Amino acid sequence: MKLFNTLRSEHTPEQRRFYALTEIAYTAVDFSAAALFIVGSVFFFYESLMTAGTWLFLIGSCFFAMKPSIRLWREIKLLRMGDYADLAQKRN
Repeated sequence: MKLFNTLRSEHTPEQRRFYALTEIAYTAVDFSAAALFIVGSVFFFYESLMTAGTWLFLIGSCFFAMKPSIRLWREIKLLRMGDYADLAQKRN
């Protein structure tokens, strides 16, 4: 087993379900970040909303930073759900 091996997500029903849930979370974060950037961009057309737009950009950036965090968390969890004996054999 290796990190970021998507075939590993197809081993057990529990792994498939977890993989699907994290993909939904990943997509939701992606859409949220994009929406925050779009609204923040529109706010920059109005001087009275520039501060709010800046905050939306910052929050959107935090959402974009969550994407690799979700992916890494998923891969570590899937690795832990897998067969450690199999992992040890492949290292030798």
